[in-house]
Amino acid sequence: MAWSPWDWRERPVEQQPQWPDPGELEAVEKELSGYPPLVVTSEIRDLQQALATAASGGAFLLQAGDCAESFLDHSAASVRNKLQVILQMAVVLMYSSGVPIIKVGRIAGQFAKPRSSSTETIGDRTLPSFRGHIVHSDIPDPIARIPDPKRLLHAYHQSAATIALLKSLTQGGFADLSQVHTWNQEFVSASSQGKRYETIATEIERALQFMAACGIDLSRERSLSQVGFWTSHEALLLGYEAALTRRDPRDGRWYDQSAHMVWIGERTRQLHGGHLRFAEGIANPIGCKVGPTMTTSELVELCDRLDPTATPGRLTLVSRMGAERVRDRLPELIAAVKASGHPVVWACDPMHGNTFTSSSGLKTRRFDEILAELKAFFQVHRDLGTWAGGIHIELTGDDVTECLGGSDEVLEETLNTSYNTICDPRLNAQQSLDLAYRVAELLITP
Repeated sequence: MAWSPWDWRERPVEQQPQWPDPGELEAVEKELSGYPPLVVTSEIRDLQQALATAASGGAFLLQAGDCAESFLDHSAASVRNKLQVILQMAVVLMYSSGVPIIKVGRIAGQFAKPRSSSTETIGDRTLPSFRGHIVHSDIPDPIARIPDPKRLLHAYHQSAATIALLKSLTQGGFADLSQVHTWNQEFVSASSQGKRYETIATEIERALQFMAACGIDLSRERSLSQVGFWTSHEALLLGYEAALTRRDPRDGRWYDQSAHMVWIGERTRQLHGGHLRFAEGIANPIGCKVGPTMTTSELVELCDRLDPTATPGRLTLVSRMGAERVRDRLPELIAAVKASGHPVVWACDPMHGNTFTSSSGLKTRRFDEILAELKAFFQVHRDLGTWAGGIHIELTGDDVTECLGGSDEVLEETLNTSYNTICDPRLNAQQSLDLAYRVAELLITP
């Protein structure tokens, strides 16, 4: 069937805001359609090639970043801090395992959030659920929660600024391995994880000095001075995604140029829904969350629809079971996909299945349960002889107290000390680095 970026409108579509003025929304989408793309197709194809390596067991995906980006916190320092944490995690994983790390940020577009309920109660008020700054404000006020299409334009411009900064950082010297010591943030460097990282940084520095002494011109080695870094977000608001989808005249294929990679969530993966229909037609690498209610027949049909040509790097399946359900549900799903012949990347999201509300009323996650889901994910793959190909993490570069536990433990009574998320709880920089060491151990476990 012929495909167009807008034919998702003919299907049922979940998790969409109730826009008060359809005419205003249409005008904004038309304006967006005339804007320049945020990413270029050659970078999208480069990411697919990298993911193809991960699908065959030759690389590992590190997909990490904010749960929901904020219009109020997009400073250069904030973007740089997130990038620093991701680079630190990548160095730990690569140095410890010897496996190339594919670095993909939940950044420069992760503004919309699906919700389990259309309303939420804050204090004594019942309000429309917060769906991300691309839709409305997080202020607990009925007027502030009215969806505003002009926020789509704000999201585009903030994403463009963020991508420009990320390119300058990853290609302009900041990501040079000779700077590996400088990525250790002040509030992390004194921690046990920071000190452990400094040891690795020193060893890398010595290795670089040795290569230079051998006569290798390190300044000519681009892989030492620049890093590949790609952007991603959940393709939730299909009008925004469709408006930024373009046909590449060189290969005739459609690309969603809002990001290098987009994914479909657990709440929007309906086989006959609009989200799957949109994802079918774009040439980007596609992710899909796989929760505990997914059946083997549903998953195989989803793979057939999203990856009909069995193309390596096209499809990443992101398991998000919850620590207690991984061993029961994941093996049959992996076996079914393997038997179907689809060369997918299997990644683990250990965050969303382990969220609960603390006694203080704040949503949180326990580090030990996050780690338990990751351990079970790796063990299932070892048992089946398949490759555990990546992790999908919500984190921030700030010194927050949103998730419980970790080596420098965040306690429940201190949870509200620095609880800054506008949606879901994130790992702070120390916890993220701690997790990287634990995942590195799982990567090298025979």
